[in-house]
Amino acid sequence: MRTLTLLLLVVSPPVLKPVILRWLLGARVGRGVRIGWLSAVTGRSVRLGDYCEIRALSLVRCDGAVEIGAYSAISNLVLVYGSASFRVGDRCYVGPQCLINADEDVSLGNLSALGPRCMVYTHGAFLPYTEGYWVRFGPVSLGERVWVAAGVFIHPGVTVGDHVFVNSGAVVTRDVEPGRVVEGQPAAPIAATDALKRRMTPARLDAAARQMLERFRQSVLERGLGLEVASPTAGELSFRHRGRSYRVSLVPSDGATAEAAGPAADRWIALVTRPGWGPPPGAGPAILLDLTTMTTRPTRDPIARRLWRFLRSYYGVVLEYETSGRRGPG
Repeated sequence: MRTLTLLLLVVSPPVLKPVILRWLLGARVGRGVRIGWLSAVTGRSVRLGDYCEIRALSLVRCDGAVEIGAYSAISNLVLVYGSASFRVGDRCYVGPQCLINADEDVSLGNLSALGPRCMVYTHGAFLPYTEGYWVRFGPVSLGERVWVAAGVFIHPGVTVGDHVFVNSGAVVTRDVEPGRVVEGQPAAPIAATDALKRRMTPARLDAAARQMLERFRQSVLERGLGLEVASPTAGELSFRHRGRSYRVSLVPSDGATAEAAGPAADRWIALVTRPGWGPPPGAGPAILLDLTTMTTRPTRDPIARRLWRFLRSYYGVVLEYETSGRRGPG
């Protein structure tokens, strides 16, 4: 039965996959879940949190429980398989072409990620155990806020503590204490994670938001969509897309508000770093991406959706949808 369900999921269009999971596996599937073309997820029990996604050409097939938290993403060409469980917290990411063996339990804590082409093994053997060769079994656990960069190999039985960064190409053969930066083969600590972080004042958050908007202009609007974008001041973008005029503006932590600047537009998207800010009366509707509350509202607007995904993919900034469920313009 499970094999037939798997085949049905693989060949079904994305819009039907959540329905099939509920119907045939009794899965708990949250709002806005997306499962891409030629992808599938099966397990003894399946729970998919709100707005999580499994992108095209990926397979999660475990005999134990499969749990993928809210706003988490399994990227393309990922293979997760095994006889145990696979659990992913909220706002996590598993990069393209990752290979995860779950013959023992594998878990990722909230806001943790595996970069592209990482490998996680919970069972290591090939040569015959009966001839004296060793076999190793052991679960793999990543804590919260763990970033495992591209091409890392994690051995069976490894536990990685909270707030850890594992540099690219590392081979992790033993447990990693919380709050460490590790690299090498085998991986060893080289610094404290906190030593690499900046203290984010309101002015620094404003500067970071301006830099993100500038990169969005270059990477997505101009190179990706081929748009001509005017940027008269830092943190202010004006352009046309699909017959509509757009303004994408930063509302900084202090100073003049954005509604008075620049020409009127059909769509106004505001990146907000001012606590408690909302469009004043007469300013017209706006799609707000609020970096102080880390929230936004669901919208069908293509530029706002691209900015939401860009912040997540390029900068690790995951904005959750407000629980009211009200949509923004468009």
